Amino acid sequence: MAKQPPHAWMARALELARRGLYTTDPNPRVGCVLVKNERLVGEGFHERAGEPHAEVHALRAAGPAARGATAYVTLEPCSHHGRTGPCALALIEAGVAKVVIAMADPNPAVAGRGIALLRQAGIEVEVGVLEEQARSVNPGFIMRMDHGRPLVRLKMAMSLDGRTAMRSGESQWITGPEARREVQRLRARSSVVLTGVDSVIFDNSRLTVRPEQAELEGVELIPGRQPLRVVVDTRLRLPEAAACLTEPGRTLVATVEGHEPERRARLEAAGAEVVAFHADAGGRVDLHALLRYLADVEQANEVLLETGATLAGAVLDAGLVDEMQLFVAPTLLGGEARPLFQLAGIETMAQQRGLEILDIRAVGRDWRITARPERRTLADQ
Repeated sequence: MAKQPPHAWMARALELARRGLYTTDPNPRVGCVLVKNERLVGEGFHERAGEPHAEVHALRAAGPAARGATAYVTLEPCSHHGRTGPCALALIEAGVAKVVIAMADPNPAVAGRGIALLRQAGIEVEVGVLEEQARSVNPGFIMRMDHGRPLVRLKMAMSLDGRTAMRSGESQWITGPEARREVQRLRARSSVVLTGVDSVIFDNSRLTVRPEQAELEGVELIPGRQPLRVVVDTRLRLPEAAACLTEPGRTLVATVEGHEPERRARLEAAGAEVVAFHADAGGRVDLHALLRYLADVEQANEVLLETGATLAGAVLDAGLVDEMQLFVAPTLLGGEARPLFQLAGIETMAQQRGLEILDIRAVGRDWRITARPERRTLADQ
């Protein structure tokens, strides 16, 4: 049998890791394969938080064949006791000869300790095989560990003339069913769906994952993990009859301090969890504080921002948008319709906001653009 290069086995491990795209939150997505004498003897991936990690699944599949094998793992094996035991110890006890790791774990609870543990046991360790691809599997987890906030992915649907809703607020539907399927998949991979209160008032959005619309394999895994719904509501205007308050899962209302206890109590009785933050300079919810809260308290890795022009513009202005998913429909809504963003302070061409286009592809009759904002320097502001 021809010898496979290390990156080929790691590519298989990454393929396995992606199977956990919709289910592992708040844990990272991890895959593992065990190879002995150029033959695959075991493989596995992490399916859900609290259940065995990828390495354990692979070791169980390999059985005694794991002794003397090489393990290819997409993320450094853990070295600490959480809801499951340390995977580094499991690999040592199984007698593997070598561990190839795509990337070190940015989690401070691991942060090189798993690698050190393996090497202390006399196991050869190689790090950095397909690291860039491995990082792309867990962008939110890495953002939370490195920067103390989740990754923010902004999703917007617009007409060809850049409009997102009619002047009345009516917005259903601009895009076709294929684009809405992709939005369901974006929700399914997210820890949080974040919106503004005006969007809820106008659309009465449920903000839930509907597996039958996402058309995913293994849809039975998804209903048990609805993303946290977060409504930014500075003045506590959310209707008590809002549909999102009666759907499965949790709805958190982010507001500012100083509201009457009675209004807060009525919303909580309707099913909301109300969290008050310090106001920013404009008297609105401090978005930086909100994202820190979501990372620290809710362990949120990826936030999907589905909202209107005002909140979308505010998050963009704050420099908190990491990725944009823009769905463009082949239709025109006219100059009276609502724009994509409310961005203050743009009066000259020199002040325009640049985007880096990462991908453009057709989705049914619509176009899906993946982009990210160009980071502005102090000289640009």
